[in-house]
Amino acid sequence: MHITVAGNIGSGKTTLTKLLAKHFNWIAQYEDVATNPYLASFYEDMQRWSFNLQVFFLNTRFRHIIKIRKRKGKTVIQDRSIYEDAYIFAPNLHDMGLMSNRDYENYISLFKLINSLIQAPDLLIYLKASVPTLVAQIQKRGRPYEDMIRLDYLKNLNDRYNQWAENYKGNILIIDVDKLNFSENKDDLGVIIDKVNAKLFGLFNNNEEEKTAVKQKRK
Repeated sequence: MHITVAGNIGSGKTTLTKLLAKHFNWIAQYEDVATNPYLASFYEDMQRWSFNLQVFFLNTRFRHIIKIRKRKGKTVIQDRSIYEDAYIFAPNLHDMGLMSNRDYENYISLFKLINSLIQAPDLLIYLKASVPTLVAQIQKRGRPYEDMIRLDYLKNLNDRYNQWAENYKGNILIIDVDKLNFSENKDDLGVIIDKVNAKLFGLFNNNEEEKTAVKQKRK
């Protein structure tokens, strides 16, 4: 089974991937941040390095998906999906004038070819967060190259993420990061775990309608 955690920069994807992998005894597949040869350069000069960065991510995530699907009988949870690059980051860079028409068309053509060869994840978990929450969490983790992220860039990404999640056709679970501090609160993490169980196995999650239904059955 293939689970993917999606979300904007600073939404907590890596943290939730780690916590869910530990709880469910899943295999974690993390995004290549430390070994990415383009990331720091990209934040210094987005227009120069946007195409290189997006192709690197596309190549890396495609390889991850092939590897995940070969793990028969295992469940892998992936930090960030391949769709976010194509439907959010690349179009945003193009619209902001940070990726040329030629590079963007080349990138989308490559993505369409790759997309025709892969399957959608069994569950996509989208971490929805407001821009202030994203900024606070980015500052908290203190990656030097992220200090150069423009606020308008982050906001544009967030708008695209929310629109993409609303129109996503597969099995999706949306988590409100503004309301659930899963990295520090075990009860909040427990809420997410219940919701994941409900999505994957049809078990009850902790919402009021289900609590009421259980009480009525017991009477």
